[in-house]
Amino acid sequence: MSLLKLLYPPKCVLCGAILESGEQDLCEDCRMDAPEYPLFRTKLPFLDGWLALWYYEDTARRSLLRYKFRGRRSYAKCYGRLLAAKIRARYPEGFDLLTWVPISSPRKLRRGFDQVELLAKAVGRELDMEPVRLLKKIRHNRPQSGISGAAQRRANVLGAYRSVHPERLRGKRILMLDDIITTGATASECARVLLTAGAGEVHCGAVAAARHDPKTK
Repeated sequence: MSLLKLLYPPKCVLCGAILESGEQDLCEDCRMDAPEYPLFRTKLPFLDGWLALWYYEDTARRSLLRYKFRGRRSYAKCYGRLLAAKIRARYPEGFDLLTWVPISSPRKLRRGFDQVELLAKAVGRELDMEPVRLLKKIRHNRPQSGISGAAQRRANVLGAYRSVHPERLRGKRILMLDDIITTGATASECARVLLTAGAGEVHCGAVAAARHDPKTK
């Protein structure tokens, strides 16, 4: 074992337990008991399909909060490996382009990184795809997490994004990534923008999603 691993042993991305020999990303308990999100779910507007790794609760919620707000950037590789495996199983036919839901420039400056862009790079390495920036956030709106109600969330993100390089989108099958899906408003708005710019299909993959049936982040 290397000195680096002795000093900084790999830990479970969900519960933080030190991983045993042969374990990767998740400890055995979390691999068996983490609240896995099912493949069959309510359809979201403008999305041809979507999936998530876990329900956004308990250890998964705490893990994502550490990732986004406590600088645990290394989690992106773990999330990426796990999410890519589920994407390959659900979509064996693959995609033409891989992109992500971007955060605003002020939020990226304050946080120091775009957590979904890091996720896209990690998923891209696993799927042998280079992520392409197809969306730009043009309005620094309120965080969706501070707004209750699907209608209010839809209004909050309306017009917040525009397409980038629309000439690359014509008829393409797009895989778009996000970190969390709650009501689905953000993912749906981004899909609408991509479809309006000429995309043929838009599918979304996320690390976690709310347990209740989304109706329209």
